[in-house]
Amino acid sequence: MAGKIMKGGEFLIAESDCQDIFTPEDFTDEQRAMAETTEQFVENEILPHLDEIEAQKFEYIVEGMKKCGELGLLMMDAPEEEGGLELDKASAMLVGEKIATSGSFSVAFAAHTGIGTLPLIYYGTPVQKEKYLDKIISGEWCSAYCLTEPGSGSDALGVQSNATLSEDGKYYTLNGTKQFITNGGFADLFTIFVKIDKQHFTAFLVEKSFDGLVVGPEEKKMGIKGSSTTQIILDNCKVPVENVLGEIGKGHKIAFNSLNIGRFKLGAMVTGAAKMALGEGLSYANERKQFGRAIASFGAIQEKIADVTAAIYASESLVYRLAGLLDDKIATIDKGVDDYYEQYLKAIEEYAPECGISKVFCSDVLAKTVDEVVQIHGGYGFVSEYAAERYYRDERINRLFEGTNEINRLLTTGMILKRSMKGELPLQAESMKAFEALMTPSFDEVDESIPFIAEKTTIANLKTLFLILAGAGVQKYMDKLANEQEILMAASDIAIQIFAMESAVLRAEKMIDTLSPVKQEQLRAAVKVATFNATEVAASAAKKGAYMVEEGDTLTMILSGVRRFTKYDATGLLQAKRTLAAAASEAEKYIF
Repeated sequence: MAGKIMKGGEFLIAESDCQDIFTPEDFTDEQRAMAETTEQFVENEILPHLDEIEAQKFEYIVEGMKKCGELGLLMMDAPEEEGGLELDKASAMLVGEKIATSGSFSVAFAAHTGIGTLPLIYYGTPVQKEKYLDKIISGEWCSAYCLTEPGSGSDALGVQSNATLSEDGKYYTLNGTKQFITNGGFADLFTIFVKIDKQHFTAFLVEKSFDGLVVGPEEKKMGIKGSSTTQIILDNCKVPVENVLGEIGKGHKIAFNSLNIGRFKLGAMVTGAAKMALGEGLSYANERKQFGRAIASFGAIQEKIADVTAAIYASESLVYRLAGLLDDKIATIDKGVDDYYEQYLKAIEEYAPECGISKVFCSDVLAKTVDEVVQIHGGYGFVSEYAAERYYRDERINRLFEGTNEINRLLTTGMILKRSMKGELPLQAESMKAFEALMTPSFDEVDESIPFIAEKTTIANLKTLFLILAGAGVQKYMDKLANEQEILMAASDIAIQIFAMESAVLRAEKMIDTLSPVKQEQLRAAVKVATFNATEVAASAAKKGAYMVEEGDTLTMILSGVRRFTKYDATGLLQAKRTLAAAASEAEKYIF
């Protein structure tokens, strides 16, 4: 376990030690073996049937889920005493990263093992678990999660579906329509959220066989065509009272805690998908010749390869740093206490801001990756015979899944500021220091002997900039800042880049001495490219935020701070990009 466990959001006001973070280099032999098992499963059992899955022959997904059950891939989160493996989050995220190469199958897998299983594990009664859990973690049954409705998406608590108790008190009658339900076409067990008597938001475990549950037709989607997405219609659906999940009126706890977990797992999965897409682009760039040479040798293509490689390195670093934070926090809980899962979920909720950051940053990286891979393919990238076209279509859903990226950006800064106002994070005091730094010229000399000192200085400066912008927003709007969404999103864009950049730098610092000189050069190149690109994004967000929050002399002062605190000496950037591109092109895969 790491030495110091940082609070959620604390990365914005504190320095982390590279030895306190978890990185992919820390995987155990057992974790690597599980990753290899998952890779072999995808290669042998799913990829040969990809065309059939894309044609919505769901029997291949159902059969694949059963084989996942046999391999233990569906029971990672289930308690050992209930037949599960109860693995750490790093293991679960690693499996998710490897399963992501299976296209639409990965969507079914993620829904089943995440939001389809975890509510039962965390909130189910012993009787409910005995009845359903073994079926779910063995793959005998598939599961689904029904929250969204035609009129309520991001406003999850605005559901209109209703439940009423029968006169004899034996069952509830559910009515309403659920929208965009993953696995809807073949799931056997649904976790469904409705309001009892139109006011008590509550979750129910509903079997497909229950009278009144109707599966709607498959949605015609842009991407992930091989996944099942339907409406679930509740037409006087009778559900026994013993199938209420958790407490009546406390369904929001189940819904929102499940989404936090889904967000960090999605970060891992889209990182795996980005690695796969990059490999496809590299292979094509080496094969395709124009003007007598491979297009991988052209600077315009090399820059795309370098930028994407560096972005994936940051994405991967962020994902497993978060896995380490979660695992370290969970490890402090006594497994023998009666309220273990309540404490467990509070531990995960502690890092809700970082979960949102993972979802946003990593899905944005995948979006950039598949876009560049299509561009590398040229016209062929627009043709469905090439995998690049499917990658491009399939990617788009990830910025909508698990709460849109906009919602997650609002929540990230919103939660951090809320904790500050409660006194849980000393953000206001740190903001005052940041304003003092803004008005005080710095004559500190940089100690060049410190590894990655230029990048660390930039990260520290961006933290100051975040505190200035957030502090100015709070000072002007106070508790009404939550209504100023544009300002919150600008602040979030800075925070997101800080966490990603810092994760990449800390990982590099931790691993560099273990590498050969050639790999060290590649690592430094990735850090330089990632830091330059992240700083540019943060600088743009800070400038925009400053104009939104202030005017007059205060605006002028903050803008001068934006210029000062977003300086990053990226000398050698061109060579760094060429070094990264050459290494990736030679390997024809992600190189870290």
